[in-house]
Amino acid sequence: MQGAQKEKKRKIQVAAALMILLALILLLSVRITKVEVTGNWQYTSEEITEILFPDKISRNTLFCFLKDRLREHVQIPFVEDYDIIFRGPGQVEVILYEKSVVGYVSYMSSYMYFDKDGIIVESANEALPGVPLVTGLKFGQIVLYQKLPLENEEIFREILNLTQILSIYRMMVDRIQYGDYGEITLFLGDIEVLLGNGGNLNSKVSELNDMLPQLKGRSGVLHLEDYDESDIRAGYTLEPRS
Repeated sequence: MQGAQKEKKRKIQVAAALMILLALILLLSVRITKVEVTGNWQYTSEEITEILFPDKISRNTLFCFLKDRLREHVQIPFVEDYDIIFRGPGQVEVILYEKSVVGYVSYMSSYMYFDKDGIIVESANEALPGVPLVTGLKFGQIVLYQKLPLENEEIFREILNLTQILSIYRMMVDRIQYGDYGEITLFLGDIEVLLGNGGNLNSKVSELNDMLPQLKGRSGVLHLEDYDESDIRAGYTLEPRS
């Protein structure tokens, strides 16, 4: 009788082990075939997929789950962090939390990107599309993750105000230049736009936005220093580049 109970217990253990083994085999055979990326602006979905799932083992659902839970996340430039949400055995959603950058400066052969608080959040060897280069600033030694050491702190508030206005109109400029007396110049392709010392910026950028279709393919210097929407006599001129 006792021997029969032992035999029954052994069979149950063997069956349980086989079920666990079968489940493990099934889990190891399931692969991620669909990746949805959200929250991305600076990277394409294909680029993020290639970074996070570069080979066959990384696309294994079980391996991906354990790696995501037990290891540190992959460091991706301009990305604060990301979440991997499992939508099904072979489907995941990657939610990106990108770093907010408003501009960058050139420093010691590198591009130093700063956020809306003036903090240097990233260093790169290549320019990031859609983010303007800011020139003409006077600053000291730059340290990653610390504030951009500007001699004139007021200038940064002007930069933030300008970049916010540009983002409202979804206007991408190549470069923002500040002169010795705070005068602002925008560079869009072959057009150089003089905005003056920062006054009436919203109206000036709005007018510039309306003019962009007419400026396409043209070159020269656009004078908006004295533009005032409330004064029809204060207009603008586009002159050839000297």
